[in-house]
Amino acid sequence: MELINSIFNLLFGSDPELRRIIAVTLQMSFFSTFLSAMIGIPAGVLLGANEFRGKTFISRLVNTMLGLPPVVAGLIVLLLLSRSGPLGSLNLLYTIQAMVIAQVLLITPYITAMTSNLVGVNASVINETLAGIGIRGTKRLKYFLLDFRVPFLTIILAGFGRSIAEVGAVQMVGGNIQFKTRVMTTAIMMQTNMGRFDFAIALGIILLLISFLINSVVNRVQKVAADD
Repeated sequence: MELINSIFNLLFGSDPELRRIIAVTLQMSFFSTFLSAMIGIPAGVLLGANEFRGKTFISRLVNTMLGLPPVVAGLIVLLLLSRSGPLGSLNLLYTIQAMVIAQVLLITPYITAMTSNLVGVNASVINETLAGIGIRGTKRLKYFLLDFRVPFLTIILAGFGRSIAEVGAVQMVGGNIQFKTRVMTTAIMMQTNMGRFDFAIALGIILLLISFLINSVVNRVQKVAADD
């Protein structure tokens, strides 16, 4: 009973650490998903809608990056941003920006691959139609972006879900610093190890609620698209 009361107090109270953890998590996930979408969706359209030399190699590379372990992505970013690394002068290590970079490295291949597979299914038919009415170049890219905007939104929301649940990479490059780079997943691990199960459970409930909300939005978008 005491544990339940403590969880409710954390969820509906004014604990500054809990609020900051949620804020950092949402900030990191939003920006990493946004940047990944800005890179991954155009890249996926170009990859899926076109035939060119080296396409098979690039597709295999993207699919290989899908299986990149988060700790490896974290290690790569850590080496790049460390004091002795090529980007060490930027002083980004153990900041939200560093976590965003690591997340972009993980999420961009996912969004690119999903977009490429989606567009590639009907690419040949669409390209023939567009060529017949004289639409080429950047206008063709704009057509794909507009025509598939609803499925793209679903892919972006799925990418956000992957971002908010990741722990390995953000732990390495963020350092899990209180009130600065501590996110829900790293906080859950730390609080569990410390025996603060009330705090860990409260964070877990919030994480589940956010995931449920994302899935609900995805399902709603898919239903609206199907009805249209």
